Amino acid sequence: MEILRFDSLSFAYPNAKTRTLDSVSLTMEAGEYIVLCGPSGCGKTTLLRHAKPSLAPAGAREGTVRYNGKPLAELPPDTAAAEIGFIQQNPDNQIVTDFVWHELAFGLENLALPVPVIRRRVAEMAAFFGMEPWFRQKTCELSGGQKQLLNMASALAMNPKILILDEPTAMLDPLAAQNLLAMVERINRELGVAILLTEHRLDAVLQAADRVAVMEDGTLLSCGKPAEIACELSGAKDKSRVFFGFPASVRIFAELGAKELPLSVRDARRRMDKIKPKDNLTLPKQEPPAKQTEMLRAKELWFRWDEGGKDILRGAEVSLHQNEILCLLGGNGAGKTTLLKVLSNTQKPYRGRVKLQKGAKLCMLPQMVASLFVTDNVKDELLESAGQDEARALQMAEKLELTKLLHQHPYDLSGGEAQRLAIGKLLLRDANVLLLDEPTKGLDAYAKQNLAQIIKKLAAEGAAILIVTHDVEFAAQYATRCALMFDGTLLSGDEPHAFFAGNRFYTTDANRIASNYLPQAITCEEVIAACRDSL
Repeated sequence: MEILRFDSLSFAYPNAKTRTLDSVSLTMEAGEYIVLCGPSGCGKTTLLRHAKPSLAPAGAREGTVRYNGKPLAELPPDTAAAEIGFIQQNPDNQIVTDFVWHELAFGLENLALPVPVIRRRVAEMAAFFGMEPWFRQKTCELSGGQKQLLNMASALAMNPKILILDEPTAMLDPLAAQNLLAMVERINRELGVAILLTEHRLDAVLQAADRVAVMEDGTLLSCGKPAEIACELSGAKDKSRVFFGFPASVRIFAELGAKELPLSVRDARRRMDKIKPKDNLTLPKQEPPAKQTEMLRAKELWFRWDEGGKDILRGAEVSLHQNEILCLLGGNGAGKTTLLKVLSNTQKPYRGRVKLQKGAKLCMLPQMVASLFVTDNVKDELLESAGQDEARALQMAEKLELTKLLHQHPYDLSGGEAQRLAIGKLLLRDANVLLLDEPTKGLDAYAKQNLAQIIKKLAAEGAAILIVTHDVEFAAQYATRCALMFDGTLLSGDEPHAFFAGNRFYTTDANRIASNYLPQAITCEEVIAACRDSL
């Protein structure tokens, strides 16, 4: 039975010169699990928002969206609110009350359900999601993973027929992301709720999906079973940008010429047993030169938000040098973002000090990039940071693939496009100490690679760069040093191979796949090269 249908849907934002969606047609069956993937800015978020009347963007629209056979525009507001659940990228965007229990009840209260029904559903959702330990906590005290679970539980309490998720793990650490996506699969398999999800972490969702739909430049390229789409994209002469976001298991064996591609780490490890590559990897040494200038040093940082509250930073120490890209990983709530705020002098520690090299210029990319936008279009944003130098602004727009978006309002951009714009504004400031909070959030694999080349060039020219990230693959491939933040301090700072190899959770899928034979391999490229030598 059909539950959702997009019929030749086209859409353009106000002042945009091109369509964001161009004749997109897609049908979804009741209880189906569809993963929508594609490059950053290809129209995924715009398409999803058209399936939720209260979130549909303003602009020029053609075509129709149907829910259970009826045009979505004719759906009663109460039905649309209850039966079509929507989870956004940023967990904080949906939470509207002060306490967990009240957030669970809020939507049900707005539907004017009887109090006994509300209490029963709230209790049921809290038990299903394992929320009893933090049921009475303040929502502001929750971690990012807990907030997304709360958003999902609040939507599920209203008995939706379909749950739409727009990159729900974009701001979560690897463990929280795995837990959330496992819960999404459970909701689909056990409760029969249809799932329509966009996600750049395809390794975690391909195995659960019934179909994968691939978008590019506002159009739907193909739609089919995950294994079929993987083979289709890997076999193309000019590989789609989407292919480079596929799981390590797919990319490794596609490059090795396999006809059947494993979708999971487990299946890839079994295939690796047949190859049995020899561990003859020669890894480049990335030790910093002896004469590197220390650009930033922080000693014994202690910080708490309230005078009587708990310490977020507990004696944290950081040393950042020229030519260095230091990637800082850790769970949600470990204190990573707080550390950046203290290092950038936007928050003051109650003990300890931060020293910036004399003459150095520091800039910070915040987690919420919308806070940097002060004008009505992309071009003016770049001009503002470039000191009204149009040539520099347009050059940055071209470098970050923003040229087609120059006249668009920053708030109409996709998550990945907004991220690229914010990064462009930061780079135009010509700082030589950069603090970047989740710079790859919302970016597809190709855009990440482009950003990495810019960051590496800056580091080679003498910049010191500290990146807070949940993107393990990005850190493994591009960092010169990695560290883990836990319990308010930095642990285990080391070169990426020494840092990631042997970890169970904070490591890459490439390392998980090949660890029995190539324990020091942490990237797909390293595993592919070693396996080719063994064939």
